[in-house]
Amino acid sequence: MSKIRVAVFGCGAIAQRRHIPEYAANPNVELVAFADPLKERAEEVAAQYGAKAYTDYKELLKNEKLDAVSVCTPNYLHASMSIDAANAGLHVLVEKPMATTKEEGEQMIEAARKSGVFLMVGHNQRLMPPHVKAKEILDSGKLGKVLTFRTSFGHGGPESWSVDGRDSWFFRKDEAIMGAMGDLGVHKSDFIRYLLNDEIVEVAGFIGTVHKEGTDVDDNATCIVRMKNGAVGTLMASWTHYRSGDNGTVLWCENGCMKIGTVEGDEVIVELTNGTVETYKVGAMATNEKQVPSGVIDAFVESILTNTPPQISGEEGLRSLNVILGAFESQDTGKIVKL
Repeated sequence: MSKIRVAVFGCGAIAQRRHIPEYAANPNVELVAFADPLKERAEEVAAQYGAKAYTDYKELLKNEKLDAVSVCTPNYLHASMSIDAANAGLHVLVEKPMATTKEEGEQMIEAARKSGVFLMVGHNQRLMPPHVKAKEILDSGKLGKVLTFRTSFGHGGPESWSVDGRDSWFFRKDEAIMGAMGDLGVHKSDFIRYLLNDEIVEVAGFIGTVHKEGTDVDDNATCIVRMKNGAVGTLMASWTHYRSGDNGTVLWCENGCMKIGTVEGDEVIVELTNGTVETYKVGAMATNEKQVPSGVIDAFVESILTNTPPQISGEEGLRSLNVILGAFESQDTGKIVKL
């Protein structure tokens, strides 16, 4: 079978650390072209992979014969680029948050549907080994019904992650639209929906800029959410978890408690009411400091090869995005928002 021809839009940190090396490591992929408004950045990556460099993604779409694209650009460009690629008949993997409004998300889904291509969102939290294991345990029923939970994602902020440091688009509201909530909170809304196999129906959000000076994007968010089946929990996103990041989740259930990634970050601990404690060491979660393969790229390629719709579809991405948008609405109105 011939290789899947892929282009990457945006050559910043997420492209350099996850998408590009993971495509390169996949034997079924040929990296054909890269687009980035910074000519040197696109050229540098293209030279590495014997590909072509563009500053304008529309030029790239016009000139190259492709099967798929990854959209790794600032949030405000996700929708337009994804729609243009879908309209060109290409499968699209878009970084999260998939869009900045519900309307944009719906237009992306519609464009992919009309062209008969796949739209997948890069919610890699679902694929991390501790999260996969936790879902397997939860689905087995041994813990019974989930009653309450907390889930949190925090690190010190994009300064140390982004290739542009403190000058990153992450801190420019017109490009990012949202800060920690769009960067990390949407991962958690997606993860908790996936883990509990349930939808968030109500959200109250406390979102603001606590510590990052000179930016008007949020650096912290704490939300209270209610699931359809009645479980209530907190969802937290932070760019001010200095020195000690957090990607932990705790579920209190009828038959005990489950702690995911709360100690070393790579374990699932099940504490049952009958006194038994089980610890599963299943492999590391990706952190900014320690990149492990996300699984997202391989899943996307597999979808295309087998012509199977991706599990982390545009529809799934939109449901997770709507939670975040609801939290912002709650912050703005001071009311609990029904989704």
